[in-house]
Amino acid sequence: MSLDVAAVRDHFPSLTAGYAHFDGPGGSQVPDVVARAVAETMTSPLANRGTVTAAERTADAIVLAARVAMADLLGADPGGVVFGRSMTALTFDLARTLAAGWGPGDEVVVTRLDHDANIRPWVIAAEAVGATVRWLGFDPATGELDDLAPLLSDRTRLVAVTGASNLIGTRPPVRAIADRAHDAGALVHVDGVHLTAHAAVDVTEMGADLYACSPYKFLGPHCGVLAAAPALLETLRPAKLLPSSDAVPERFELGTLPYELLAGTTAAVDFLAGLVPGDGTRRERLVASMTAVEAHEDRLRHRIEDALAALPGVTVWSRAARRTPTLLVGFDGRDPAEAYRFLAERGVNAPASSFYALEASRHLGLGDGGSLRIGLAPYTDDGDVDRLIAALGEFTSVPPVAESRNSGGR
Repeated sequence: MSLDVAAVRDHFPSLTAGYAHFDGPGGSQVPDVVARAVAETMTSPLANRGTVTAAERTADAIVLAARVAMADLLGADPGGVVFGRSMTALTFDLARTLAAGWGPGDEVVVTRLDHDANIRPWVIAAEAVGATVRWLGFDPATGELDDLAPLLSDRTRLVAVTGASNLIGTRPPVRAIADRAHDAGALVHVDGVHLTAHAAVDVTEMGADLYACSPYKFLGPHCGVLAAAPALLETLRPAKLLPSSDAVPERFELGTLPYELLAGTTAAVDFLAGLVPGDGTRRERLVASMTAVEAHEDRLRHRIEDALAALPGVTVWSRAARRTPTLLVGFDGRDPAEAYRFLAERGVNAPASSFYALEASRHLGLGDGGSLRIGLAPYTDDGDVDRLIAALGEFTSVPPVAESRNSGGR
């Protein structure tokens, strides 16, 4: 079943402002149903979770519904779904918790392809306890990760890898990586922030022991999610307040949860599940919808790639065999920030930065500044692509101007 993009776009009030958004990898636009869920929660009787008052029961129901919704989206166990302020904050907390069991001689593997949120927390935690950090590189010519096997040993405790690069879109063979890591006795932490927005995800099938993502990348509000098997979480003892619950997954949720954001997350998952008509469980409908999203975005990506190939002086670093619809583009002798501003003046939003994928940007020879990133979303249509292609054609035909670059995060 194909995506009815016009019907999808009708649910995004921000699109009426007239901009063509290719900035989704930094945070998607939000549909009306998500905004309503957030607003209705904040104006409903609400209190800390409990079972006595209606306000307490409302809060409890919101949390439990959000856990089930994210479990359906990720193919996970709702009893192992943890919510936090952001993916970055959750990963820092998790890294400190796991590192409490590491010491000198232990090893962790991080990749140069990843966003820094799946690198620096592990590097800092390892260094704090005297563990060794092993770096897995990638081929700048193809965007493909190097072979993991030479970095593994019986002292490897964790392998951190991205499900998809937020900079160049590469989708590494996570299942093969996980199998090798597990054979060495290591845990696998997958940064799914970028992947979750573009493909159907099954954390068990991919072999992820720990999977982190951010709802605001897939049409939801700003918060972070960690999914893991409850049995694994039971073995971990994070720092927490004495009166707070020691039950899993609450053990990992520091302070009162933002109930309105969790309600918005559930609404985003439900919206995704309804992108294409169909019956079945929510999980089944999500898989069908995300399969349609992937096909839609890939078709538009091919249009953009064909157009870029015909433009003079353009380099595209997104070349992996499997990749998301995310293109990192450079222009011979020109600052990518110039293209960023040029497009913005024409109502086309495509920023230039390293987007916190600092190691990847440096490994590509782009330094800390990165380049222009073009990202697609379910609401991107052919008209948006027409505007982008026309603006890029105009940009490559005019003489250069100088200046600086922007930055971006998660």
